[in-house]
Amino acid sequence: MTRNMAASLIEHERIITTVQKAKAVKPFVEKLVTLSKDPSQHNRRRAFSKLRSKDGAKKLFDVLGPRFQDRPGGYCRIIKLTKRRLGDNGERAILEFVERTPREELDAAAE
Repeated sequence: MTRNMAASLIEHERIITTVQKAKAVKPFVEKLVTLSKDPSQHNRRRAFSKLRSKDGAKKLFDVLGPRFQDRPGGYCRIIKLTKRRLGDNGERAILEFVERTPREELDAAAE
């Protein structure tokens, strides 16, 4: 579960999940981003072994590592949502990177 959620967060840069899952995934992703700040071959292999996603590891080192190069930590944030999940009434939260790519740039890159 942690690997899949981390891969989704790296791919989409924002996910909606429960508060407990967000708190579990955040330290895992923070360590991966710290690892990606030094783009050596060894660190790439370590990140891939933890993430198990080739595309996620590539984006981690090509996009996220350089973006957070000057930041000493705190790459993710958890924003609690007021509306609870329908069905089991679970607390929901948004887990996202602090410095996200604006939506307009993502749409332009997709075209």
